[in-house]
Order: sequence, then C-alpha cells, then structure tokens
Amino acid sequence: MAAGSLRAARAGLGLALALLAASSAGVAQAQPTLEVSSPRAKPGDALLLTVEGAAGMPSGTLGDRPLAFFPFARGFRAVAALPIELPPGAPVPVTVEVPGEGDAGPGALTAAVAVEDPQFRETRLRVASRYVEPPPKVRRWIKADQQAFNRAFAQPFVPPLFREGFDWPRRAELTSHYGDQRVFNGKKKSQHYGLDLQGKVGDPILSVNDGQVVMVRQCYASGGSVVINHGAGVYSVYFHLSRFQVKEGQTVRKGEQIGLVGKSGRATGPHLHWSMKVAGLYVDPESILRMDFK
Repeated sequence: MAAGSLRAARAGLGLALALLAASSAGVAQAQPTLEVSSPRAKPGDALLLTVEGAAGMPSGTLGDRPLAFFPFARGFRAVAALPIELPPGAPVPVTVEVPGEGDAGPGALTAAVAVEDPQFRETRLRVASRYVEPPPKVRRWIKADQQAFNRAFAQPFVPPLFREGFDWPRRAELTSHYGDQRVFNGKKKSQHYGLDLQGKVGDPILSVNDGQVVMVRQCYASGGSVVINHGAGVYSVYFHLSRFQVKEGQTVRKGEQIGLVGKSGRATGPHLHWSMKVAGLYVDPESILRMDFK
C-alpha cells in the first residue's frame, strides 16, 4: 500500500475509533428518565410508568403503593393504579429508584400526578330482595365466590402476555359508568367498579387482549363470570354471561370470543359488566383503553 494511502487509512480508523468512543461516552453519561402516561388523573384511573436509561430493574412507589416493573424494548415499565377512594386535590408522588451503573450508587427519579374530581354519579336500581339481603343459606355460596376470585387474582407476577393496547369487549352503549354510586331498592348502597355495556342475551363478548383464562364460574351476584390474566398485574373481568366459550387455563387472543351476554346473577336485565383490575385495584376500564403500550 502506498504511504499516502496508509496514512489516510490510519486517519480514517482513528476518526472511527474517536466517534465510537464519543458515542459510548454519550451512552454512559445518559441520565435515566421517568415518564408517567398522564400528569392528571382521576381516582380509579390506571397509569403507565416508563423508565428509560436505567442500568437495571427499577423499584418504586405511586403514593404508598409499590410499583412492579417489567422490561420492554426501551427500558422498563409498570402499570399502576390510583385508589377509587383517593380524595381529589393533593398530587400523588411517584418515586422510582434506579440502580447505578458501575461504581455509581442508585439514583432517584420523581414525578407527581394531579388528582382531579371524578364527579361520580348516583344510579338507583331495583333488584330482587334476595340479592340485597341474601338469606343465610346463600352466604356460603357468596363466600365461596369471593375465595374463587381471590385465587384468580393471586397469579404470580409475569411480564405482559400482550403486545399491543386493549380494546372493548363489545361495541355497545354504556348504561352505567365506573364509580357510579349505586342505591339498590332505595337503601343498599355500593360503588360500581366497572362499565355496563348494553346487549341482548346471546350477543358475543370478546377478550380485550391476549391473556390466560384464570376463572370461569357461575357466581351468586355476578352470575356467569370470567377472569383473564393479561400479565403485568392486569386482569379483565366479565359478569352476567349466559354462556361460557372458554375454560380455565386456556390461552386467548385479543378479539377472541369468550362468551355470550346474559342476565345471570344480580342483574336488572341483559348486559355485560366489564371490569379491569390493576395492581390489586379495580380501575376505570376506559383509562386502560387510553394507554399506548408501544
């Protein structure tokens, strides 16, 4: 090789090595970041927290509730929830600890979520008296139902079983909203932890995302009930079915038919009650639908 060509090659190699070193230094010096899916939320909303640039798995809290992170393509994420009982006004702090790189100690990332007034409505319903004050012989059934739900929601934490966002279980008019204060027969009060979607007996119900069926049961109050585990601490729940089309342990895909609309259990007429549970709390399903998991 001629001397001039050799010098040019060495110069080019030196420039490439310098650029590589600068690039590596830039990566090493990059600071971790924390992003919250929404700076404002209502009691009962779900939130998506994203950490990028961390050297390892973060840990942290939303208010006083622990966050469960999982890895994704650009870093780590956690799906979290605000309790429905949370009073509006004071912001809820987010504190995340990230491991340091090399000899560096852990670092802290912080944010805050402003809590808005949810303005929950009141709904008055009339149902059979046995559903308001169940007789003693029925209470054992109700207790067994609760134990079945507890087992369904006690799955080990795993990363998301889904790859994209959530969708409606059926496209229909909303007849009752999340958080509605419900008065049964003029006196029995409760709060609605889901959405009621209008339908006729026999209308199809679809899985809102990929997951695994962890409960299929005929319950006293919720009637035909299905629970699906989607991973990341996220579950979908479907009540009052007239027919099941899945079995416990079955893997389902987003949009797959899992059952039919009915009026079983404590229902005033045929409809689908749809709930979402995140990090141990029932949340507004519409807040899940707004999340971008890409």
